[in-house]
Amino acid sequence: MTDSLTQPEWWFYHLSRTTLERAAGPLLEKCLERGWRVLAISPDVARRGALDEALWTFDDNSFLPHGQVEAEGLEPSHLPILITDKAENVNRADVALLMDGSDLPTDADFTRCMVMFDDGDGPTRQKAREQFKIAKDAGLVARYFQQGPGGWTEAG
Repeated sequence: MTDSLTQPEWWFYHLSRTTLERAAGPLLEKCLERGWRVLAISPDVARRGALDEALWTFDDNSFLPHGQVEAEGLEPSHLPILITDKAENVNRADVALLMDGSDLPTDADFTRCMVMFDDGDGPTRQKAREQFKIAKDAGLVARYFQQGPGGWTEAG
């Protein structure tokens, strides 16, 4: 997590070729490789279930330890990737993955806030634009990546 002197970086991922669930696996794998824990936030119960399922199957040669906050028998604070509908950092995450219009204050206690949004979802795309502007206006690092045929390309 960030210290009180450090502001989070805001990275935006504009999906146009795959589903969010399919694109999230490799990004979350990179987070874990860096030793970062992740809080994946969505208000949409179907999205949370789909992400949970996708993380079990995204790569036969990889394992992403994760779970949903509602799952019985799991201790949320022990999960390196916690899928939830609340911005309560109970797993001491370094990274917040914001989906489906989820929001955090620009000074949230994370190293990185990753906003993923689908090109076809107008309201969520608009929310991401607003979040990008707020982060930039606050003087924070804000990077924008667009999904292309070869992967992610930084734009703008």
